[in-house]
Amino acid sequence: MRNTTLCYLEQNGKLLMLYRNKKQADENHGKWIGVGGKFEEGESPEECAVREVYEETGLRVKSLHLRGIVTFVMEPYTTEYMFLYTSGDFAGELSDPDSCPEGVLRWIEKERLFDLPMWEGDRIFLRLLMEGRPFFSLKLCYDAEGGLTGAVLDGNTLPLNR
Repeated sequence: MRNTTLCYLEQNGKLLMLYRNKKQADENHGKWIGVGGKFEEGESPEECAVREVYEETGLRVKSLHLRGIVTFVMEPYTTEYMFLYTSGDFAGELSDPDSCPEGVLRWIEKERLFDLPMWEGDRIFLRLLMEGRPFFSLKLCYDAEGGLTGAVLDGNTLPLNR
């Protein structure tokens, strides 16, 4: 089991997105995601999110909103529990958007987000965020090829768009 965070920074109707294209052995390679990463020993979820945002973007988050917990189940990986945050309250200058060791950073208009290559399950929680849904628990199950095989929102199975 591993614990991670993901944070979507919002500014002027756009979200800061990270295109993961720099590490071939990256399970997110070729996909757009928010910024975040794995907990370090002794970190709280908030400390992890703030640290990861700073490391990947150079921006200092002033306040976070915990929006949900997402459980990922995908073979051959271990189960992952991701704490999902949003923030519109941050300071500093975005570091060189092409120098992030994980990929490239871009501010993307919310209307264009769903045109980007991303995990199918990410589309589910991005919609929940954009709808202003209060705190939620989402379980996403993937097959070994990365296809979404199941989604459960707050204990209720969601139909998959096939």
